[in-house]
Amino acid sequence: MGAEAGTTEERDQGRAGIWFGVGAYLCWGFFPLYWPLLDPASPLEVLAHRFVWSMVFVLLALAVTGGWRRMAAIARDRRLMVILTAAACVISINWGTFIYGVTSGHVVETSLGYFINPLVTVLLGVFVLKETLRPVQWAAVAIGAIAVVVLTVDHGRLPWVALALAGSFAAYGFLKKKADLGAFESLGMETAILTPVALAYLVVLQTTGELTFGHHGLDNALLLVGTGIVTAIPLLLFGAAATRLSLTTIGLLQYLGPFLQFVLGLTVFDESMTPARWAGFVLVWSALVVFTVDGVLNRRRALRRTGETAPAA
Repeated sequence: MGAEAGTTEERDQGRAGIWFGVGAYLCWGFFPLYWPLLDPASPLEVLAHRFVWSMVFVLLALAVTGGWRRMAAIARDRRLMVILTAAACVISINWGTFIYGVTSGHVVETSLGYFINPLVTVLLGVFVLKETLRPVQWAAVAIGAIAVVVLTVDHGRLPWVALALAGSFAAYGFLKKKADLGAFESLGMETAILTPVALAYLVVLQTTGELTFGHHGLDNALLLVGTGIVTAIPLLLFGAAATRLSLTTIGLLQYLGPFLQFVLGLTVFDESMTPARWAGFVLVWSALVVFTVDGVLNRRRALRRTGETAPAA
């Protein structure tokens, strides 16, 4: 009876994890609809507000949960603070690039960045952690590289928005793994590190008469305040999903966000897709299929060797 109850509990946790994960990636997928609403604020002002109001959200959450001791312990750990400072700088590049991309007609290219992120993460493992790739993984990376070449030739330039997003998010994931903290603690300290810089930038904008906040109506001000909420909620949902789901399931769910961004780029933002651009995306998707199938099969083989069974979710 106890074993059956345990199995039922695990299934319930898995279902909850799926819903949390889908909720997180739906939020990220629909992000391109939010940032253009902040016009006429510049991408840099929006980025500064994102840090400031995320910090406010974190402070309110700490007041409710009483997590001050944990944050104080992190602040006293020099190694963690160095890692989190680097993570804060990297995620600021990621956030800033994304905001620029979706407000300047590059929504499809932002989706490309998150599609190729798993491949860039693998390369980071090879060159930084000295990991060894299986032949199939190298094939997936090679297909992805060909796709970047095709898109570069079509654009007449490197798809730098996509590459900056993929590279910064891969580096962020690497640093987060090094820090080994929960999503809330990590968000709190990263925002705390850069919030003084963000506030200083907003003060400079105010003194030069270029600040949007408070000068373009209540709706604009509330939407800028909302950047903290829309940043924190999907991170908290993802944190709840990550503790309940296998890495394989998380790996499959991660494509939901860029897929929605891609669809929005075509339908809502009416961005064009040349034949060469379609070819580049098809190559990227082919690389991801090869990479994902290989990962799932390899995980199953590893589980069989250890005599375990794959979790339901």
